[in-house]
Amino acid sequence: MAQFTLYNKHSAPPSSDSTRVDCEHVPLCSINDVQLRFLVPDDLTEVRQLCQEWFPIDYPLSWYEDITSSTRFFALAAVYNLAIIGLIVAEIKPYRNVNKEDKGILPDSMGRSADVGYILSLGVHRSHRRNGIGSLLLDALMNHLTTAERHSVKAIFLHTLTTNQPAIFFYEKRRFTLHSFLPYYYNIRGKGKDGFTYVNYINGGHPPWTLLDHIKHYASKVRHTSSLCAWVAGRVQQVVRWFYHKLLTRFNFIE
Repeated sequence: MAQFTLYNKHSAPPSSDSTRVDCEHVPLCSINDVQLRFLVPDDLTEVRQLCQEWFPIDYPLSWYEDITSSTRFFALAAVYNLAIIGLIVAEIKPYRNVNKEDKGILPDSMGRSADVGYILSLGVHRSHRRNGIGSLLLDALMNHLTTAERHSVKAIFLHTLTTNQPAIFFYEKRRFTLHSFLPYYYNIRGKGKDGFTYVNYINGGHPPWTLLDHIKHYASKVRHTSSLCAWVAGRVQQVVRWFYHKLLTRFNFIE
């Protein structure tokens, strides 16, 4: 697997011919002159300014402190010429701890022991969009969550404004599917805004069955049972014919 170029914020970024280093947490791969690294506390001011430019939501200062210092978050930055041009923030949590509006993502039987990945933010600087930076960051998260040690993570989900067409197109192109409509989910400058929940199922995860799924399942069982009964009846008929033929032959009833 290819590797992203990963470096520490407090050291110079590696040149194109420098030795690649592996991160035990995230499989990485290089893309032109962009490097990926995890956020550190010194990034707080820069990240806060970028998020205020990119997103309509006003995050509290404590949120920026958490994502730049807490290991609870997968907070990865895309860096170009020592400046952050994109970032993704996500977390892994037990499915039983998700909010009420997200409880229908997994079947109850699977959700009891499953974890889910939740994307809090994914953004790219306007001047660097449509260059694959968002996909690079999302792929890093996907690779992180689909390793053997994280097989318990059965879905990755996120929320987005219903009016955010670029984000909707981006996620749908990457196999996220619309799960639910959330009326007045966001509070943007004092006004309620509708949202969508999008989900991507991984590691064998799947959505709860609908009525149509149950009908298809039982219809398949009926077809299978009918085929099995027909096969058994045919075999029984063959055995009866064979036994009858042997019986007649034994008593010389056949000329």
